[in-house]
Amino acid sequence: MIENNSFQSSSSPQNKNFVHPYLPSQPLPWDEAQGNGTRLPEILGVVRRRWLLITGVTTTVMVTVLLGWMFSQRNPEYEGSFQLLVESVNNDSKEVDIVNDPNSGKSNLDYQSQIQVLKSPELMENILKNLQILYPNITYNSLLRNLSITRLGETKIIEVRYRSKDPDRIKVVLDRISQDYLKYSLEKRQTRLRQGIRFVEKQLPFIQNRVDQIQKELQIFRQKYKFNDPENQIAQITTAFGNLSQQRQIINSQLVDNKENLALLQGQNGTLAALNNATVYQQLIAYQRQLDIQIAMESTRLQEDNPSMQVLKEKRETILSLLNQESQRYLGIKVAELVTKIQILEVQSQELAKTENQLEQQRKQLPILARQYSEIQRKLQVANESLNRFLSTRENLQIQISQTELDWQILQAPYKPDKPISSANLINILIPGLSASILLGIGVALLKERTDNTYHSVHILKENIRLPLLGSIPFEKRLQNRNLASQKTQKSLAETSNSLPDDVPSLPGLTEQDFSKYSGEFLESLRILHTNIQLLGNERQIRSIIISSAMPGDGKSTVAFHLAQIATEMGKKVLLVDADLRQPKIHTLSNLNNLWGLSNLISTNLPVEEAIRQLPSMSQLSVLTAGPIPLDPTKLLSSDKIKGLIADFQNNFDLVIYDAPPLMGLADASLLAPLTDGMLILVRIEKTDTSVLKRALDNLKISRMNILGMVSNGQKYNSSYY
Repeated sequence: MIENNSFQSSSSPQNKNFVHPYLPSQPLPWDEAQGNGTRLPEILGVVRRRWLLITGVTTTVMVTVLLGWMFSQRNPEYEGSFQLLVESVNNDSKEVDIVNDPNSGKSNLDYQSQIQVLKSPELMENILKNLQILYPNITYNSLLRNLSITRLGETKIIEVRYRSKDPDRIKVVLDRISQDYLKYSLEKRQTRLRQGIRFVEKQLPFIQNRVDQIQKELQIFRQKYKFNDPENQIAQITTAFGNLSQQRQIINSQLVDNKENLALLQGQNGTLAALNNATVYQQLIAYQRQLDIQIAMESTRLQEDNPSMQVLKEKRETILSLLNQESQRYLGIKVAELVTKIQILEVQSQELAKTENQLEQQRKQLPILARQYSEIQRKLQVANESLNRFLSTRENLQIQISQTELDWQILQAPYKPDKPISSANLINILIPGLSASILLGIGVALLKERTDNTYHSVHILKENIRLPLLGSIPFEKRLQNRNLASQKTQKSLAETSNSLPDDVPSLPGLTEQDFSKYSGEFLESLRILHTNIQLLGNERQIRSIIISSAMPGDGKSTVAFHLAQIATEMGKKVLLVDADLRQPKIHTLSNLNNLWGLSNLISTNLPVEEAIRQLPSMSQLSVLTAGPIPLDPTKLLSSDKIKGLIADFQNNFDLVIYDAPPLMGLADASLLAPLTDGMLILVRIEKTDTSVLKRALDNLKISRMNILGMVSNGQKYNSSYY
């Protein structure tokens, strides 16, 4: 028995929200796979699944073929034919040399058009008039309905066939048609060639005139725009534009330098620097300095009003006046030179800019002119080709007229059939009929497969759902028989439990599972599933999982029940919890009553050890049934008490398996999944609706839960044997 203190509710924060390091909190990686191409293995799988449908279609078609053959034996039909050679087969080298055409040996007759002409009312009119003398009821439509005109392969032979129940009528009709066809060839063949020459000669002047007009247009265009080679002209303009841009940059640089020199010259420092290079000015400066020296020397011995001092001062004043005049003259010359140079450079820059603009306009206009030039050349080329083609056609037609032409010849004369076509061997009908019926059956099966919105194999499931496939549970017939027996036993247990008193201390335990009743493949698939689940935990072992499905009836409860037993067999202490509070199944599979269970634990103070039952012969396996169905299962599963129970279960068992309700339309599994280590999604082969599964997976994208992977269930065909 499980101790009472082991199931105390945990209030630690980590037990309230189980988010483990290996559980990704990001969008789930599923999506519909691209491409619906049918491959050979898929076709074989369809044939294997739909063999009854294929057999039914094949049988129906073959019965129809046999009935048609039997009906044809009562009303036999006959068919006769004749063959016409409509083109020459003479490979005389001389004729080929005259035509000088390497394709002269090929057929130049449009056989499809010729056959339509032979069936035309105009050509059949005379034939019908002659035939209606003997067969008044024959009409154009009835004649064409039984008449077939075909070309024999790639030969130059036309075969005419006529079908009727009267062999004599066939011979008469074919004789009349063959005579009129030979007459048609004699009258129309030569006329056709001469009509072709007249048409060509009538069109030649117009084509020649068009060529002349386009050549004249091209010449005017070249003269007007001096346009010969668009590519060279574009290159020349581009080069000239680059050279002008470079020259203008140099002039602009010089212009900037001169403007800077002018500004400097007009300043005080620039004036002094310029006057340092003025020869006359420097000479006057030197003379002034000498006078200053003399005045200074004389002032030591003479008075200021001395005449000699007055003369020296007058000379000094004169020199200063000359210095001022010389500086103004010299600076005026320099300023004038710079201004003139600046004006010249500005004029040159403007002229270069104007030339650049002109070149830029020409360069922008060149693509338009080039397109016009190319368009004129293209029209001229097309016109020349058309002219050459008409000239060549006229020459070939003249050569054909000048040569000796072969009229149509009858290779096989019309004959009277002596055997009906409906007397064909039954084997010759059955073999193609059987092949066609099988192909039709496969086609119907493929169409049925396309309209079937389920997964038919694990391979297709893996291709379309991008989730890890942790296991593939094969179809097990013994499970169906066992489930039926369990339902009968559960019914009797339910009747017995209704008469039990309220103070029953415990409930019956699980009966021992006899694994020998199941196939080795079924048991091994469960072991593989258990192993794969354990291998998912990299940093921490997976202790609790939820098993759910998109739809009811996918087998989630059965898989959960047997997975719990397999995990127990492999040494785990396992608790199987029926968390489906809407349609519980675990108590039925376990042959237990469902008087109380999980719903009682959540809504009452029932001790946990009284609700959990163990299998005496398998002491490591415990079962917690769903209990009475509550009015609001979602409210119970979202309560705080269920969080504590799940935490205690996980702390006291090696593995806890929860059988949850389906995902679509219910929130139960989504409420429980964040409290566990992850969820397994069960997909039933040939039952789970693909659209329902996709919607369920899309709804899970917004939930913070760990999807461990998916498990396929009910695969009927498995090629893995050891």
